[in-house]
Amino acid sequence: MKYKLIACDLDETLLNDEKHVSPENHNAIKKVCELGVKFVLASGRGYTDIQNVARTLNLADKHGEYTISFNGGVITENKDNKILFKQGITFEQTNTLFNIGLGYDVGFHIYTLDKVYIYRATQEELDYMTGRLDNCMVLSEPNIDFLKDETIIKILFQNNDRQYLETIEREMTKETLLQFSISYSGNRYIEFNSQGVSKGNALLQLAKELGINQDEMISIGDNNNDISMLEVAGLGIAVANATTDAKEAAKVVSEYTNNQSAIAQVIEQYVLN
Repeated sequence: MKYKLIACDLDETLLNDEKHVSPENHNAIKKVCELGVKFVLASGRGYTDIQNVARTLNLADKHGEYTISFNGGVITENKDNKILFKQGITFEQTNTLFNIGLGYDVGFHIYTLDKVYIYRATQEELDYMTGRLDNCMVLSEPNIDFLKDETIIKILFQNNDRQYLETIEREMTKETLLQFSISYSGNRYIEFNSQGVSKGNALLQLAKELGINQDEMISIGDNNNDISMLEVAGLGIAVANATTDAKEAAKVVSEYTNNQSAIAQVIEQYVLN
């Protein structure tokens, strides 16, 4: 099988725990790009917060190269970050979730197209975000009315206890839950996108645009927000440090973690060989 596209998650997948692309991963990605294989960064981050990684891989600001961001809420061509697809949530939906979250022990990230507004973040969370999110605005008051005229793509709640976040989801009304696609990432976030938005659906949409079949794609990830793309790609691969759910969704589980250049191993085994 000749693969034409690789969709790859960033945090805890492509990037090591120091938030860097290893030389091994960098070299392997360079080789597949030279063969004409599309290497698509697919992240929960906004596309502006993916640019440092894209520049490292020489993918930034290039025609014919693409990025999936906001868990699939936006697809861009890298040249000038041209938006090809965008599906966000309304201010009313955002405000409803914000007010629900205020009743729980959670921090908030609210994503517009070019900024992340943060409320009630711990110092540990701010440290965790360093190097991941560059365009952050920290809010001092529990009021988001200033976002009424902004394009909002997603909102998430943060708590380091995954079971606590799952409890919040169970306690929400069915009417609220049906409005959103809900996913978990980093074992610290519950994320709310517009209903139907996922990395998997975005990957299918991009593949259709490019004339690439599902069986011609590899997807690589580590967490539950990657499950949809692990399921739709012809070859879905979970890195060794992936969650149990992600491993179960994948067709292959790598022997290598994000700290062991798992992406290079996948490329060497399934594309270059």
